[in-house]
Amino acid sequence: MATDLIDLAGHEQVAFCSDPDTGLRAVIALHDTSLGPGLGGTRFHPYASMDHALADVLRLSRAMTSKNALAGLDHGGGKAVILGDPHRDKTPELLRAYGRFVESLGGRYVTACDVGTYVADMDVVGEETTWATGRSRERGGAGDSSVLTAYGVFQGMRAAAQHLWGEATLSGRRVGIAGVGKVGHRLVEHLLEDGAEVVVADVDTEAVRAVLGRHPALGGVADVEDLVHADLDVFSPNALGGALDEHTVEVLRARVVCGGANNQLVTDGPGGTARRLRERGILYAPDFLVNAGGVIQVADELHGFDMERARRRTETIFEHTLEVLRAADEDDVSPAVAADRVAERRIAAGGRRPWLPGDPVGARAT
Repeated sequence: MATDLIDLAGHEQVAFCSDPDTGLRAVIALHDTSLGPGLGGTRFHPYASMDHALADVLRLSRAMTSKNALAGLDHGGGKAVILGDPHRDKTPELLRAYGRFVESLGGRYVTACDVGTYVADMDVVGEETTWATGRSRERGGAGDSSVLTAYGVFQGMRAAAQHLWGEATLSGRRVGIAGVGKVGHRLVEHLLEDGAEVVVADVDTEAVRAVLGRHPALGGVADVEDLVHADLDVFSPNALGGALDEHTVEVLRARVVCGGANNQLVTDGPGGTARRLRERGILYAPDFLVNAGGVIQVADELHGFDMERARRRTETIFEHTLEVLRAADEDDVSPAVAADRVAERRIAAGGRRPWLPGDPVGARAT
């Protein structure tokens, strides 16, 4: 099964990492490095099997290729997964062993935080590699990349509002946030400041309690399963992927889907979930477009981090999203297909040659 997955994915390189002394089992996947070294976070998750982990890292790294291209970054698509329970299995020794594997790729893979990994973890990984981003400010890093991830999703949501309702604001709109973790709770803040009514849901009751403590004026708390049935203007998935399956798409009442979660669509392609959303009159802002603020933030770290510079670049997600939504209407395709076409044009302009250690970042970017 594993070999078949690799063949179908069309990846440049997949590295399996194992360190018996620390219990490390990880996979690093590089999808396409035409524009530069692969950039993407490390997910630490208790996968049921290596095949499940491999399927996830291949899917995630492929999405990173499009995300980085759409964001205008001089980076290709990369991602990594560590198999295990981060609450039980994560140790400094394991993270250092992982850092050595990242370093062994000679800069072809640049890592950062993802589900199950945090700034403090990247500080430890960075002890063994120069290719760890998302480190703390004290270690010369950009800090928590969820800051600009949430800001970028907010910009994408503003663009969707502009496209659908003619005004780039969520003021007076009812927005349902599914998942109020690292990204979701920051998105809540942006939306409340913009005048939106916000309803939240999360399987983690502590996360919900924390958001309510900071924002007692929230519009309400819903069960995760009930949120998709709720009377919303915007549905925003911000937890793990797969939020939009066949059932969800048929019962969803929101007019817009825009969130920070990766791989929100269970099925992709011209006839997949995105097309069904379009048929139902639901505007989908592609996840790999609107949640690129985090990679913009960590990519800036490689050049001497400047938050204002990274924030300004993240604001361009608004215009990029508008461009994709307009192209989707003009070509009568889903926004996901339109976004893929825009990304593919930039990737093709990169020369279709893998980035090699020693190549300057951005040497072939346009």
